[in-house]
Amino acid sequence: MNSTIYQPFKNFDFKYKNCFLSGDTFKSPVEEINILPAWLLEVANFSGEEQIKLLDESVRSYNTLKVPCNTEVFTHFIQPLEEKIASAFSKGYDAVSQLEEEDLFKWIGKFMYSLIYVEMNAAVRLQQISSDGVNMSQGLMHKFGNLNTMIQSIYLDVVYEDFKPWSIVVVPLEEQDTAFSFRDEINTLTFSMKLKNFGIIACLQDNGTNKKFHQEILDQIGKSALSPQQFEEICARFYYSAYLFNRLPEYAIMPVEGSIYIDAMPLRGTLNKALFDHWQHKTYAQVLQDFWKPWGHTLFEIIKDPTNPISYFVPASLPVTQ
Repeated sequence: MNSTIYQPFKNFDFKYKNCFLSGDTFKSPVEEINILPAWLLEVANFSGEEQIKLLDESVRSYNTLKVPCNTEVFTHFIQPLEEKIASAFSKGYDAVSQLEEEDLFKWIGKFMYSLIYVEMNAAVRLQQISSDGVNMSQGLMHKFGNLNTMIQSIYLDVVYEDFKPWSIVVVPLEEQDTAFSFRDEINTLTFSMKLKNFGIIACLQDNGTNKKFHQEILDQIGKSALSPQQFEEICARFYYSAYLFNRLPEYAIMPVEGSIYIDAMPLRGTLNKALFDHWQHKTYAQVLQDFWKPWGHTLFEIIKDPTNPISYFVPASLPVTQ
C-alpha cells in the first residue's frame, strides 16, 4: 500500500477499473460491491428490485447499483464498518445515538460517494461530461473530491484539526416500526433516512454550520420522539438551509507519515456576507410541501400566513427571515 492520497477527480477515474475508495493504492483484486449492502436491504425488508431514479433520469434497481472495490479494502475496512452500523441499526435509536459521529459520517459518506461514482460514470457514458471532467462544475468536483478524501478515513488515519466537516443529527421517532426510506441531495451533499425508531439527517461538507443554524429547534426537541410529520419538517429545514449555505469549504490537506491531516480554512474568507443566503418562507414552504406529500398539505395551506408557515412544532422556532 502506498501512502499517497487517491484523487479520482484529477484524472476522472470513474471507469469501474480501480477501487472507488482507494484507486490503485492496494494491489489485490477489484470486485463490484452493492451500494445498498445486503444487511440494509434485509432490515428494510427490500428485495433489491425496488427502483431509484438517477440524475440522468434513468431508473435502476437497488441491486444493480454497484461500485468497484478492492477486496482488501472491503474485507478489512468496509466490512467492519458495515457490521458496526448494522448492529446499531438493528437495535434502534439508543444504539444509533451512541455511535461515534465519525463512523456515521464514514458510512453515510461512503453511501453518498458511491452514488456520485455511479452518476459520474453515467454522465461520461452519456457524454454529458467529458471523459476528463473538464466541463463539469469545478465547485462540485472540489466538494466531491474533498468528500472522497475524507471517507478514505475508512482505511487511512485521517485527523481533523479541531473541527468536524459534517452536521449530523440523530433523533428518536414516535413510531417504533418506521419503514426504511432515505433521501439525498447530491449537489449539497445532504442525506436523511429513517428506520424503526430513529431518523438521521446529515450535511457532509458544511463544517457543522447547518446544525448551528438550526440549534434553536434542535435544543427545543432535545431527546423528544418526533412524529412522522415533525421528522420530515426537520429534514425540510436542513435541506433548505443546505441550499442556502453559500460557501465552498476549503481545506488544507497534508499527508504526514501515513496519516492525513485536514485543517479547515475559515468559512468567512474574504466575504463579508452571512454564511447563509436569506431564508424565504415562501421557498421553504415549497420544500416542505414535497416532504409532507404523504399528508397532502397544499402549498396554499402551508403558507396561508406568509409570515408564519404551518409547523408541527410548538413553537415553530423557524429561522428569522430577512
